[in-house]
Amino acid sequence: MKRLIWALGIILVVIALDQSSKAWILYDFMNPPRVVPVLPFLDIVLTWNKGVGFGFLKANNFWGIFGLVFLALAISTTLGVWLWRTTDKLLLISLSMIIGGAIGNIIDRLRFGAVVDFIYVHVYILGYRFPAFNVADSAITVGVGLLLIESYVRKKSD
Repeated sequence: MKRLIWALGIILVVIALDQSSKAWILYDFMNPPRVVPVLPFLDIVLTWNKGVGFGFLKANNFWGIFGLVFLALAISTTLGVWLWRTTDKLLLISLSMIIGGAIGNIIDRLRFGAVVDFIYVHVYILGYRFPAFNVADSAITVGVGLLLIESYVRKKSD
């Protein structure tokens, strides 16, 4: 039970950091919207992502938004079942981060019909610019990275 309390704590911290940073960006810092250079390779901007990663599967209507919310909930539920069953600490942390990030972005889709993104790193890969992202996206990315590390470590010990 203690591990599930930790998992819930991580999920809630990710959601709180994500939603509070987005509220600050929307209602204070980016009012009015503009580009704020932070470092030569980093800007704070306000963008709305109507799709999933890299803008794929754009949802411009109710059914599209509903589909993306349903997909995110289904994935989060599946990861939640995996989380419930695991006793591995690294796996617990990684799954909690992914679930927290997914829920943070689900909240945006339900509130605004799109996800608030505001961190823009000047990275170009094969002629494409890396899209702006947010705290939830960062938590998902770190969570997936930890998941890959956990999987590699587990295979090495088998």
